[in-house]
Amino acid sequence: MLELRGITKKYSIFPVVKDVSFTVQPGEILGYLGPNGAGKTTTIKILAGLLEPTDGEILLDGRSIKKDMTAYKARVGYVPEQSEIYPHLSAQEYLLMVGRLRHLSESPLREKIESLMTLFDLDKDMMSPISSYSKGMRQKVLISAALLHNPDILLFDEPLSGLDVTTAMVVKDIIHHLALEKKTILYSSHVLEVTEKLCTRVIIIHKGIVVANDSVENLRHLMKVPSLEEIFSQLVVEEDTAAVARQVIEIIKSS
Repeated sequence: MLELRGITKKYSIFPVVKDVSFTVQPGEILGYLGPNGAGKTTTIKILAGLLEPTDGEILLDGRSIKKDMTAYKARVGYVPEQSEIYPHLSAQEYLLMVGRLRHLSESPLREKIESLMTLFDLDKDMMSPISSYSKGMRQKVLISAALLHNPDILLFDEPLSGLDVTTAMVVKDIIHHLALEKKTILYSSHVLEVTEKLCTRVIIIHKGIVVANDSVENLRHLMKVPSLEEIFSQLVVEEDTAAVARQVIEIIKSS
């Protein structure tokens, strides 16, 4: 079990994440939602070991990850929101680098990379520099890199960004099957319809504070609304979206 206890992150005196606590069980897909600037990506970077929290702690199976960060990071796969990867490398070179840093055996690593590139329809491009790739192609490389070492914990930050419909369906199926394999999964996205179908439970964070933590079904029942979008709207949205839309239409129609 992955557990966050009272996680706070401040930049100067300004808190971005405020006293966030939750657990993620093996086999669970936890949706982590919120508007831009709510603290989602900051939380995920803390979980990935890329940022230090100002306060609070993270435990894995009841043990603080600070006791052995190297061992913890070896169990984590992370798909970041921004596809910033070495543009001068090819996909094969990049994945070989990642696999070697993960101490994977060379021959099985090469076979795994070739198989993943074929399944993601990148086999014909895997020797080309990443600078020539589309956003969707880069995203496939990032997803492959996150899965390469068969991690126990998976952190997905907008994993479907840039993917075509077919690949997005494949990735959703992969995440579902990873949950069946008892992986611990945190899934962050702005696509609420996908989150509603994929996740067993959702957390909604707003201005750095958790404002909801329950299954979508329970939240629908408690708030008496039919969809995750309406739950999100009631808890987070602070403006009349329909009124804003009407104003935009009036502006573009004006001469």
